[in-house]
Amino acid sequence: MPVDNISSFESVATPEEAVERLIELHDTAIEAQRHALEHFFATGTAPTPLERSRFRYPELRLDYRASSVPPIKQRAYAKFQGPGVYATTITQPTFYRNYLLEQLNFLVRDYGATIEVGVSDQEIPYPYVFERGDELGRGAHSASELAQHFPTPLLAKVGDEIADGTWMFHENEARPLALFDAARVDYSLRRLVHYTGSDWRCVQPWILLTNYHRYVDQFIRWAVKELADENGPYTRLDLPGGVSIERGLDDAKVEDLIGSSPWHRFQMPAYHLMRKDGQGVTLVNIGVGPSNAKNITDHLAVLRPHCWLMVGHCGGLRQSQSIGDYVLAHGYLRRDHILDGAVPPEIPIPALAEIQVALQEAAVQVTGERGEELKRRLRTGTVVTYDDRNWELRWSQERRQINLSRAIAVDMESGTIAAQGYRLRVPYGTLLCVSDKPLHGEIKLPGAANAFYERAVSEHLMIGLAALDILRGQRTSLHSRKLRSFDEPPFR
Repeated sequence: MPVDNISSFESVATPEEAVERLIELHDTAIEAQRHALEHFFATGTAPTPLERSRFRYPELRLDYRASSVPPIKQRAYAKFQGPGVYATTITQPTFYRNYLLEQLNFLVRDYGATIEVGVSDQEIPYPYVFERGDELGRGAHSASELAQHFPTPLLAKVGDEIADGTWMFHENEARPLALFDAARVDYSLRRLVHYTGSDWRCVQPWILLTNYHRYVDQFIRWAVKELADENGPYTRLDLPGGVSIERGLDDAKVEDLIGSSPWHRFQMPAYHLMRKDGQGVTLVNIGVGPSNAKNITDHLAVLRPHCWLMVGHCGGLRQSQSIGDYVLAHGYLRRDHILDGAVPPEIPIPALAEIQVALQEAAVQVTGERGEELKRRLRTGTVVTYDDRNWELRWSQERRQINLSRAIAVDMESGTIAAQGYRLRVPYGTLLCVSDKPLHGEIKLPGAANAFYERAVSEHLMIGLAALDILRGQRTSLHSRKLRSFDEPPFR
């Protein structure tokens, strides 16, 4: 929208007032379109052009007019790159209230930015106005018929140009205020429901990603135990399919609820352990492969989590490794190819010091080992991520690349997840557990694999959870400047 079209926007005095106004405008737009849809279902009467003009996202604008040298701030976010008008459309402002307030308070306090709020030109697609979406299945009206009278999701309007640095700046337009606009966010929120079987509001800001259901079993056992602690910080466990386990339930009821979760219906089921302070943990079983890894992180990123960690299995590449050893990735040889256009393989994906240290400290806490004893079990090095599970059949072709990279492990997700964290500005890390040694004759066979799973999965998961506990106290430093570009939008 041109920056000189200011008349339809109103100035607000404080970030709190801005957020309240965004909530009001969003609620009004959603309710207007719901009412029009209900009327259309009942009578077949389409909304008038005036009615349809109300189906639009609110827009947030910040005007920064530097009167002196911009302040130098050590934090990685809530910073202006230069004077100008910055804008973005907003969805679900009630959910994002704390996030919005944090960004706005910094920008107003440190830069003297002024805030304006108004109605944008971006229409809210009709599938996003109902919570479940199945409300749209009523009656005899097809999707094509609805599209004649109501806004539809337009793929041309949903993209990652800002995150990928391909957006084009024009002098008469506002600069982007955030990585994702409202249409992109709403698209991903609905995708999260589809893939995880969970309400997107349940996703917690501290995320573990795994590629084996056995980690889920261990996570549920641990979560139920945490809920049994009346003085603990956790309050509820949400399972796929809308199943919730509240604190205080007896063991029989808990077992019934766990058994009733239809997790198998969902491609990447998610499990959410809530905390009183809103800083709980989500575990997502993403399955196997870089496509799944990119898919879920594309959508999780719009929630602006504080961190995602990969805790999965890998093949050990060194003779000195043993089954059950850990690999702490400090680099990635990305042979997954899925992000080659967005983040070419020659772009280095840096290790984040805070996460590396937290994972190592967590390993000390959980295993009770340190020094040389820990180094025998936990090795830091490069992980190769493939898109071909049977890469071993091309060993004669892959040998030189693996050798040059000095890789110590191979998997199918970690490089993708790290590259997505880098690309989408979400702190990331990888701690893998060696489940086989394909180059040394120790392949994954049923008997050996089951013995490994029973012994190693619980400890591995606990290291990941302990690392998140450590990182909760380091939020400001965790959001590293390593992830920010030189023309970065102000919002984290």
